[in-house]
Amino acid sequence: MPGALEHLKVLDLTSFLSGPYCTMLLADHGAEVIKIEPPSGDSARNMPPFVNGESAPFMTWNRNKRSVVMDLKQEADRAALWDMIDSADILVENYRTGVLARLGFGWALLHKRNPRLILASISGFGQTGPYSNRGGFDLITQAMSGLMSTNGPADGDPFRLPIAISDVTAGMFLAFGVLAAVEARHRTGLGQHVETSLLESATSLAVYESAHYFATGTRPARIGQAHRGSSPYQCFATADGHIAIGASQQHFFSKLCEIVGRPDLVSNPNYKTVADRVAHNDELVGVLAEKLRTQPSAHWLAALEAAGIPAGPVLHYDEVFTDPHILARDMVAKTEHPVTGAFHTLGVTVKLSDTPGGVRLPAPRLGEHTTEVLGRPREAAE
Repeated sequence: MPGALEHLKVLDLTSFLSGPYCTMLLADHGAEVIKIEPPSGDSARNMPPFVNGESAPFMTWNRNKRSVVMDLKQEADRAALWDMIDSADILVENYRTGVLARLGFGWALLHKRNPRLILASISGFGQTGPYSNRGGFDLITQAMSGLMSTNGPADGDPFRLPIAISDVTAGMFLAFGVLAAVEARHRTGLGQHVETSLLESATSLAVYESAHYFATGTRPARIGQAHRGSSPYQCFATADGHIAIGASQQHFFSKLCEIVGRPDLVSNPNYKTVADRVAHNDELVGVLAEKLRTQPSAHWLAALEAAGIPAGPVLHYDEVFTDPHILARDMVAKTEHPVTGAFHTLGVTVKLSDTPGGVRLPAPRLGEHTTEVLGRPREAAE
């Protein structure tokens, strides 16, 4: 069945993660994505671990694409790219701000050549502002966005989220922006420049922290596992593992107190409302933790599910990717790669009933489709 975006042609000049993640999302839903790589290839091709010499991370976020090798410092390859731009809908890049223009493909020139083209840019800090010329990585923008300041235990060093949250969210936001620009083009007939940054994407995640700061004028403290507006709402150790419990709402809290054998907690003035429980979270969690560590996870999860209280086990990734629900939701996909053979990867997150996305193609080998796309061997263009 055709994907929702099969009519869109995307030229992908991006590397590493943020931009390729954006173009992966578009490709998953049917867009034709042509990944244009320098002769040395996307630097992500060098990221471990490897399967038969192929980078597993690269293969994860570059599925459903074709690879063309171009050296944009060479006039012949720049001319070939201009030919491709004439028929493209979207060009995605994540160079440092200003590099695309220095290569001869600035927005004004692109818009004049193909007025319908949408230029989509991700950078570390955005196209404008005092930091726009800086290079940015996920680590740096996690630090500068406030994410690290609130992540980790109350005492000790700030923690970096172990996932590349700035990169991934920037890719998601850019994909959203691209589709918004496509919708606008239906009305105007014109493309536009869509841009975001790792810093803005990370900063935008501060939905609770920004509310706290703007309401109180005070710095949000690092509170470990605790939630700023809900309690109890965190992980607890059991006799054989850990479980997560979300019992902030009053009826859930009452049932939880009954399950752990402490119905008296409901009438305690420190725990009467959500705000009360947030204010006395450490004390409340200490009482609940003492009870919850006396029985194994399965015991508590069965009781919590029977009571309708949102809860779940803390799973490791080997458990996640064999979980029957994750499998039923098609969150594990398989491709056949010419070098690695069968390769498992993440499935498509958003499900469309009539035009579903899918993982159709493995990640391409470097330059695998150069001749096919250009209509001639690349050497003839040099």
